[in-house]
Amino acid sequence: MKLDYTTDNGIGTRATLGTIVLSTDETLEPEFAQMTALDGVALYHSRIPMVDEISADTLQQMEQDLPASARLLPASLDFDVIGYGCTSAATVIGQAGVARAINSVFPRAKVTDPLTAIIAAANALGAKRLGFITPYIPDVSIRMRRKLEEAGFEIVAFGSFEESDDRVVARISPASIAAAIDQVSAQADCDAIVAACTNLRCLKIIDAAERKTGTQVITSNQALAWHMLRLAGIAEQQTGFGTLFTQPL
Repeated sequence: MKLDYTTDNGIGTRATLGTIVLSTDETLEPEFAQMTALDGVALYHSRIPMVDEISADTLQQMEQDLPASARLLPASLDFDVIGYGCTSAATVIGQAGVARAINSVFPRAKVTDPLTAIIAAANALGAKRLGFITPYIPDVSIRMRRKLEEAGFEIVAFGSFEESDDRVVARISPASIAAAIDQVSAQADCDAIVAACTNLRCLKIIDAAERKTGTQVITSNQALAWHMLRLAGIAEQQTGFGTLFTQPL
């Protein structure tokens, strides 16, 4: 018996989102699943090769790999926004380079990355004086700090776990991240604390950290998901993910 069927517009009736995730990343997908769990929003992932040791050279290599990773996203879909999920590599490659590589495959998609999203998030929150936390080695942290300063922000407090192995970064406990936020917020009066890296498990501690420190918290995954949703026209406020998710773009 041949069965009859009908077709519809699929899952992404409001927005279709794609992310390109590092092969070493263990955190972005579970956190994004929570933040984008909205009716009519479809989320798809691809992976991009990344070695375990983070350096400027290994980060730069990903610019060449981005088009191939973008091609692994479903070609039948008309993506509203595609996000590249690496804060440090986006710093090295630059927003224009990331967008150029992804748009070579999906020319109509809007493109963002964690650094671009962090800048947009800080502006949306009216934050100019930032506390800054990274897990990175000094060379990568310095590059990112300079990018934020070039965007008009003042880094008034800073701390880093100084870990070069991305596998270890994924194992840094949320309690350690919360303690780092406390320590950095105590260094100076900050408008917001930025915790940069998509592999840091920050999502569950954002609300508690904001309450404890009285300071807004921005993280790579939180900012990227928020920015992608807002670029796709998804404007509703959500609770549980920090003050940022109550803000328009």
